[in-house]
Amino acid sequence: MPKVDLTQIPTKSGSGYPGKLSETMQGRSTQRIGASSGLTQFGANLVHLAPGAMSSLRHYHMQQDEFVMVTAGQCTLIDDHGETQLSVGECASFPAGDTNGHHIMNKSDKNASFLVVGTHTEQETAYYSDLDMKVEIEGQTFSFTKKDGSPLPADLTGINTP
Repeated sequence: MPKVDLTQIPTKSGSGYPGKLSETMQGRSTQRIGASSGLTQFGANLVHLAPGAMSSLRHYHMQQDEFVMVTAGQCTLIDDHGETQLSVGECASFPAGDTNGHHIMNKSDKNASFLVVGTHTEQETAYYSDLDMKVEIEGQTFSFTKKDGSPLPADLTGINTP
């Protein structure tokens, strides 16, 4: 079993969200463990959150399962049921198609990290619980629109669309 050396896996900051929505991900970084070690059937990422940072906008997946386990610090899971504290070793699961919008926040004053493991599918649709937004993913192409498929408004993204 090959050991994965986390010191050799690059850490990436930022997000793929359009326009000013990407600014909401300040203090979040990821290490793509699965991709870096050659895995192709599922993703495994280590997500690092500075104090006050969040993992993503609250969302749910239609085709992909998602599993998280806290590896450092204290995290707060925020979903449709409210807030749940997660400590090191504690886990949460989000089955594909379950419309319970979720994300993880670091509400503590220390850095926190969690491992997220999820299904790889060629296509995916995810919806954002607190915004009129969805993302459709085809391969490596992400298309963000309103939930009805129309363009996102400039006041949401800061991007003027035709």
